[in-house]
Amino acid sequence: MDKTTQTPKQDAPGNADKDPDDWTTGDEPMTGAQASYLKTLSEEAGETFDPDMTKAEASKRIDALQERTGRGA
Repeated sequence: MDKTTQTPKQDAPGNADKDPDDWTTGDEPMTGAQASYLKTLSEEAGETFDPDMTKAEASKRIDALQERTGRGA
């Protein structure tokens, strides 16, 4: 059996790796998935949920609340 070793593709970083301020769609309204997760995190942290955030703002807030609540990476 011939095994081929594949190396991971080393392209430009995806949105998950880029600073949200650099996203080309960062000023668009947050996605439904972001809103749902952010609402859950906000409730767990005892924080107010702002449904009018942009994608970039929501991403940053999610990161901050994940740290605060111990969720996420």
